[in-house]
This record gives sequence, structure tokens and C-alpha cells, in this order.
Amino acid sequence: MVESKWKEAIDETVQNLVTLIQFDTSNPPGNELPAILAIKEILENDGIPSDEIKILESSPNRANLVVRLKGDGSLRPLLLSGHIDAVPVQRENWSRDPFGGEIADECIWGRGALDMKGFLAMYLETFLMVWRSKLPLKRDLILAVVADEEGLYTMGSKFLVEQYRELIEAEYGFTERGAMTVQIGKNKLYPIQVAEKGTLSIIMRTRGQPGQGAIPQTDNAILHLGEAIYKLKKIGWLPVHITTTYRKMLEAVGEQIGLPFSLVTWLLSTTWGASIAMEFAPESMKDFFVGILTNTFTPTVLGAGNWENIIPSEAEVLLSCRILPGQMMEDLYQEIKAITGDHVEFEPISSTFGTEFPTDTDMFRRLVKATKRMDPNGIVTPGMMVAGTDANEYQWAGITFYGFTPGILPPDFPIAKLVHGDDERLPLSFIESGLPVLWEVVTDSCLERLEIPLPLIRH
Repeated sequence: MVESKWKEAIDETVQNLVTLIQFDTSNPPGNELPAILAIKEILENDGIPSDEIKILESSPNRANLVVRLKGDGSLRPLLLSGHIDAVPVQRENWSRDPFGGEIADECIWGRGALDMKGFLAMYLETFLMVWRSKLPLKRDLILAVVADEEGLYTMGSKFLVEQYRELIEAEYGFTERGAMTVQIGKNKLYPIQVAEKGTLSIIMRTRGQPGQGAIPQTDNAILHLGEAIYKLKKIGWLPVHITTTYRKMLEAVGEQIGLPFSLVTWLLSTTWGASIAMEFAPESMKDFFVGILTNTFTPTVLGAGNWENIIPSEAEVLLSCRILPGQMMEDLYQEIKAITGDHVEFEPISSTFGTEFPTDTDMFRRLVKATKRMDPNGIVTPGMMVAGTDANEYQWAGITFYGFTPGILPPDFPIAKLVHGDDERLPLSFIESGLPVLWEVVTDSCLERLEIPLPLIRH
């Protein structure tokens, strides 16, 4: 049951989310500007001066928004950053309009509801509530709405860091994917993202003797490539690496569950223990271990030859790779070559570095306590994103970033299938459980005190 004092704030969040979903910001091409202007209008209608709202276009129709509430400067700023772009849809696979923002079955439906317009609507509402409260902030509160997170960050967070750093410089930042329910058996985990893997797109290429299709030969580039891909498939995964975040996650689980599970977590924190777990874990857990313990690769695009009767001199496959914090491009190359042999070549297409942020900060401890109050039966841990977020770019501005979009998901909610999938939707109950927690953390962080009265909702 929603407390009456929160009902209006939650209703407003839902309405803003519906509005954001109704803008098609599929990336490519992005076209974020109309949605950005809609957010500007929401801010202006609440009385925030237009000259305080910065619209920053990185290219035609690719826009970002930055707005700031001033504090007294005794603490460095807090940045709330959400991306407004979303991945494309296949309309024929959806049961509802992906850009309708329909409310049905206790959910808000539409592309971006989970990634990440729903969380952005919660950030926007929290920002508006702080504005209405006229609180004596000790630190500036910054809201950034960015483009191109689903691309290479070039038109969004990377653009801001490189060209408008003074507008987004902060001590701490929050973005997507943290303090959300992860159901593992009967246990509910709430990983707060402190790390994420880097993204690397590479071409793996093999070469062979060109010739006429009528004369088979073993030195065939396509056969060499097929053999290399088969070897990678057969091995299953690359070597295990124990990261600081993984170790701290296990420590947190062991402390909260206690014996005998704490002995299991100790075993899992060793390379050989983690390797055994990956070998014998059920498929659902195997994916989890592979994602947070190894560099990964996924073949996505094949290319070879241009005519039926000609044996090509080379063949190639595009590999979509994710590398752990602390790992470099050359490390991945060597791990792959150890399986395929040295006859493969690599050509990098694009890359970002992984990152790990500290957990020994007052802010992280605050996030843990607030998440635990949200669900006292949950297990709160540091977490690692196996994909990437805008934190990957913000790290270069010296900002400590955490994935913090708190909320409780229903036990059977298929979030892994819905993010970037068909019929994407966000449960209303997630906003109901998470918005008060976000408000608590933001106001606590900006005032350094816990009890903050709820502001009136603008009518």
C-alpha cells in the first residue's frame, strides 16, 4: 500500500515516464532533442528558470540537458545522470504499442521503461521535489539527461566530459542498474553497481590461399575461421579473473547469510573454486559466473568472399567483447589466441575501459543502509555490470559513480528478458518502493541529515 503522502509524487513520476516513452528515441538514430525539450518544459513549468537549464547539442537532433540546484558549496556536487535514448524495436513482436506508454497489468509498457526512462523519471521527480522543498543544500544537485548511451557515448556523456566538464563535475554520481531485486532461489539480492566491464568490438580475421572454387584446398580462410570459432565454442569461456568487486560481493553475502554459506563464499573467492562453480553450476548461474569472472566474446557478424566461384583470401568475424576492470585489449587477444592458435589476426573497431569504484566511502555506506531499509530481508552487495553505462565516461571526469536506481521487483518479473527485449515494461510497484528510497538518499547526501520532510507536489 502506498503511503498517502507519496501518492502524488508517484503519480507524477508515472505520468512523466509515460510522456518520455511516447518519444521514439531509438538509437540509432537517437533523435533525442524532442524528448529533451519536453523535459525542459517540465522543469520550466515547475518554476525553474530557463537560463538554468542547459541544452547541449552534440549534433543535429542529438541533445543533452544539464540543470543544477545550487548548494552552499561546503560539499562537492551530486550528479544524477540518466540516458534518454533507447534501443530499437521490432514492432511486430510487441503485444502493445512500444511508444504508447500504456498502463496495464500494473505496469507501464514501452521501449525504455526499464532502460532507462523509468529510472530517469524517478531522478527527475526527486530533482523536482528537492527544488520545491527549497532545502539549504550543502552540495549542488545536478540532473543530466544524456543521449547516446546505447551507442558509444560519443553524443552524450563523452561529449559532456570532453566539452562541458565544468557543468557535470561532481564528487559522486548515480546512474542505472543498482539496488534492484535480483531473485536467486529464495534469496533477494540487491547489488549496488560499483564496477562495470569495458566494451570492445574487434574483427577476428584469418587468411588463406585464394583460388578457384572448383579446386578444393585446405589452406582456406573460411575453414580456418570456422575452426577458430569452433575451438572457442568448445572451450566455453576464457580464464577466470577474481576482481576486487567480486571478492567484496562474496564477503557481503557471507556476512549477511552467515555460516555455513560464508564457507562457500570463501571457496568461491578463489580462482579454482570459481572455476569449479562455473563448470558445475546450473545454466542460469553459469551465465552469472561467466559474466563477472571472465572476459567474454560473442560472434555477431560474419564476412568472407564476394563470388561463388572464388575462394577468398581472408575471412572475418566481428566479436562483441566485454573485458573485466583491469584487463586490457592485449590480454583478451592473448586469451583467444591461446585457444585458436596464432593464425588469427585482430583489428580493433571500438573500445571502452572497464572500471571499479571504491566501496569504502560514506556514500556507498549510505546506499547500503537505505537499500537494507527498503527490504530488510534482502542481501545488499557491491555489484558489477557485465555491460556498460555512462559511468564508463564519467570516470574520466574524476566522478565516483554508483549504479543506484532502487526498487523492489516482483519475484517472477522477467527483467533479463525485457531489457532490450519485446514488451518491455516497468512495474508500478517498483516506483512505489523505490522513489522514497531515492529521495531519502539524495536529500541525506545533500544535507547530511536523515529526516527530511516531503515537499508538496505542484498542482
